[in-house]
Amino acid sequence: MNRLAYHLLDVFAEQPFAGNPLAVVSEADGLKPERMQAIAREFNLSETAFVLASRDPVHTAALRIFTPTMELPFAGHPTLGAACLIAALRAPDMIGRQPLQIVLEEQAGAVVCEVSRFKGVLRGSFAPPRPPALDGLLSDRAEIAAALGLGASEIGFDNHEPAIASAGLPFAFVPVNGLSALNRIAPNFSRFPAAFRLERPAVFVYARETADPAHHVQARVFIPALGVREDPATGSAASAFAAVAVHFEQPDDGEHEIVIEQGFAIGRPSHIGLTLRVADGALVETRVGGACVKIGEGVLTI
Repeated sequence: MNRLAYHLLDVFAEQPFAGNPLAVVSEADGLKPERMQAIAREFNLSETAFVLASRDPVHTAALRIFTPTMELPFAGHPTLGAACLIAALRAPDMIGRQPLQIVLEEQAGAVVCEVSRFKGVLRGSFAPPRPPALDGLLSDRAEIAAALGLGASEIGFDNHEPAIASAGLPFAFVPVNGLSALNRIAPNFSRFPAAFRLERPAVFVYARETADPAHHVQARVFIPALGVREDPATGSAASAFAAVAVHFEQPDDGEHEIVIEQGFAIGRPSHIGLTLRVADGALVETRVGGACVKIGEGVLTI
């Protein structure tokens, strides 16, 4: 019988029972993928991460990420949570003095993370494994509205239109005209494939209106094809949103900070920090960050 240590964290939150819950199996070498999938199904969280020895000795660790139904090549909150946990376990004294760089080998590529501790709170950030890119616009507002249980007139605000973007995982991005529409979404998942033109539809619906006026957008994310009806905080979607923001907002050259609220509609308030650097009108650098809190640990006996 094997004994495997695991840790439970809430990611993109500064306090327990907010953000996106995550299970991390910290020494998963020797586990076969089918056993990892079974463990992820047992935890039944949006994702479970498995830390393994890196193939390249200059990297910190390898990371495999599973939803309850499948493996993902990259995902944001498991990346951030695993990086924060590894830093806390391997170098607890150092992260209070200076930021630590953690490089995780994921199927989508090597992901460079940075972890620090400020006033007792772990914070991390990462650069997505692929540059965020806008892959096209979605024109059928009536079909999109029907898939979300909204009226067609509620889709879009200012010059924002529904679009597809990706930073490793493709998402449909749907702007709606306020928190009233965002909170009234009643998704009809059977209509998602036709509405969003994705094989495994993942949908990020956002409004400019926010709970905190200092923040920039509030979002809800639905990923039914991955066994996640609604996700409390989605770092991979936030990464891709950088391309959406630059396309529609056309910010000046320089560095820009965006705070995304997510999970408010399901009682898991999350705050995702998105840093953009624009040069000559183009997005040249993206980082996603937030806080992480460990809430428990245990041992699997399998």
